[in-house]
Amino acid sequence: MKIAAVEAIPLRYPFRHGGPPTGWGGGAWTEMRTLLVRVETDAGLTGWGEAFGYNAIPATRAALETMVAPLAVGRDAGAIAPSMRDLQRELHLFGRYGVTCFALSGLDIALWDLAGKAAGEPLHRLVGVPRNSVPTDDAGVEQVEELLETAGDAARDSVPAYASLLKYGDPALVARLVGEALDEGYGRVKLHESTVAPVAAAREAAGADTPIMLDVNCVWSPEEAGRMAREMEEFGLYWLEEPLWPPENIGALAGLRMMEDAPLAAGENACTAWQFAAMFEAGAVDYAQPSVTKVGGVSEFRKVSVLAGQASVALAPHSPYFGPGFLATLQLLAADSSIEAIERLHVTLDDDIYGGALTPRNGAIAVPDGPGLGLEPNLDFIEKWRER
Repeated sequence: MKIAAVEAIPLRYPFRHGGPPTGWGGGAWTEMRTLLVRVETDAGLTGWGEAFGYNAIPATRAALETMVAPLAVGRDAGAIAPSMRDLQRELHLFGRYGVTCFALSGLDIALWDLAGKAAGEPLHRLVGVPRNSVPTDDAGVEQVEELLETAGDAARDSVPAYASLLKYGDPALVARLVGEALDEGYGRVKLHESTVAPVAAAREAAGADTPIMLDVNCVWSPEEAGRMAREMEEFGLYWLEEPLWPPENIGALAGLRMMEDAPLAAGENACTAWQFAAMFEAGAVDYAQPSVTKVGGVSEFRKVSVLAGQASVALAPHSPYFGPGFLATLQLLAADSSIEAIERLHVTLDDDIYGGALTPRNGAIAVPDGPGLGLEPNLDFIEKWRER
């Protein structure tokens, strides 16, 4: 089965989030922008992937269309690991990480969708041995693939979710939205704030026992991070996420982890298992956060999972998506019950590419068991919301 065509589809997901305009990357979010990747084979099968983009969609699209797609067409769609190794090597001159890796991630997810469809199985039965059953030897990145040949099986048919709020800065609004999330059945909440007052309001609204995570999106220097972590110690953060700028300052992150009590989480900005291996070697994190649409797709996510297990680091994937990237993450978590919960962006969708099938119910999301990623996207949705 050969890859016959690779198509990039810029797409918008309209949503409401319960507050005034907010967002990252130089613009207010009233919708999420992403890049679907559609892969056709000469056998007539279609696979769907997703490449990270947000406000950088044109750059990711250019990387997919001008660099990745021309090299992918004609390859064996079932030879995923060899193809991804070859493409990473051939494209490294144009940027090992960033949009190059995002584009490769979208292709990889689509190829795994195709693999499941060809086998008539959902992805969670193809992704290999759950990481908590892999021997804790000293295998490095290059050896990890050998540990992932055995087929897996579902460890659970639903996955707990946590509500991931946007950044508001308004304590009263944060308290209200935390209360709404708990009323909807979520058992834990993540904030995207960088000052004390909204975190204090969230803790008061949630009560003493609800886990609260805090993602500050890489805004603090090491000195600021130490000071702010101490100021927020009384709120009992479940983890402190991406506290440092720049995010690749692994040494400073490891130093912060040694000095402060709050568990540290990081990795959504990392690409490939190599960057995670360096993070684990430095002892920089308690929670590793690979993003399947950034890290290199399902293939690299699996490697990160094994390396994290060997380093006794928990996995908490980054997944504020609504399409194939979220589905791929859900399938990976279905096969590994050691991963506590999946991140769900706390917004109300005005339209849904999967018709509500992934809407949390009582704080959990049912794992679809169709072949590949488990669900097919609604083509009418794509036609309506694609960017021309």
